[in-house]
Amino acid sequence: MSAPSTTMQDTRPQGRVSAFIQRLKTGDDIAYTITLTSALTILAITGLLVYELFINSAESRLKFGWGFLTSSTWDPVTGEFGALPFIYGTVVTSTLAVLLGVPLGVGAAIFLAELAPTKISNALTFLIELLAAVPSVIFGLLGIFILVPALVTLEPFIRGVLGWTPLFSGPFYGVSMFSAGVVVMVMIIPFIISISREVILAVPTEQREAALALGATKWESTWDVVIPYARNGIMGSVFLALARSLGETMAVTMVIGNEPKIHASLFAPGYSIAAVIANEFAEATDALHRGTLIELGLVLFGLTIIINGFARILVASTTKKGSS
Repeated sequence: MSAPSTTMQDTRPQGRVSAFIQRLKTGDDIAYTITLTSALTILAITGLLVYELFINSAESRLKFGWGFLTSSTWDPVTGEFGALPFIYGTVVTSTLAVLLGVPLGVGAAIFLAELAPTKISNALTFLIELLAAVPSVIFGLLGIFILVPALVTLEPFIRGVLGWTPLFSGPFYGVSMFSAGVVVMVMIIPFIISISREVILAVPTEQREAALALGATKWESTWDVVIPYARNGIMGSVFLALARSLGETMAVTMVIGNEPKIHASLFAPGYSIAAVIANEFAEATDALHRGTLIELGLVLFGLTIIINGFARILVASTTKKGSS
């Protein structure tokens, strides 16, 4: 009775080895290992970034604590630092850029994907993708020499329409949070258009044909069938644009005014987190100043996660309502 059991014990390891070799031949285990390593590498890099920012901002965190996020004082001479004006400027310029850029970008994507002739669509898409590759400093120069003078010219019209609100009150000298928001809007529109167009084109043709067969017009099939089908992908392009606007540095630095104060009016100058880090890090001689700037980087990292988290929650709730 012992011989069969011995045979089974001998054959089981051999069977496992042969099965493992077979999986290696098919490539499943190799592909799984490579892709898992890639995913873990991304998580490890993110964790290392947070760790380095947290460790190198220790002096600032220990001195100011949570009050760093609510203080408006920024005085390197006396060693008093507060992040609130920079958080405010970053959120305001990014929000303005997204509010202005999403309708224009999504509208252009719908036109290029659904309504424009193929030749015109391909030509314009090529130009838009080239625009996405332009360095941000070029947008900053264009903002200074073209956009800011244009906004100064349009300022009486804007003030006549919206001047009754606190958002467009006070003097306007060109460099301002409004100018920064418009420049960033121009920068993020190519991302929204390019990704949204590809997502809309990926909608199955049967969806359009079914709507048209039921008597819908071309626009009705686009707005009522294609856009809801591609909604998640379009929101993905908005997330990408939002991330780009939050971290934009050079273009914003050149047109925002770089004043660490909080103003209700968009016509007033402001400051962003990325801009102050770019402007002052090379000149920060003492450890506290450098630690404060590094902590601002940590704040920007956290701000990006929080805003994108809220946006994803909003999309998830909207999608759930739409499917129910």
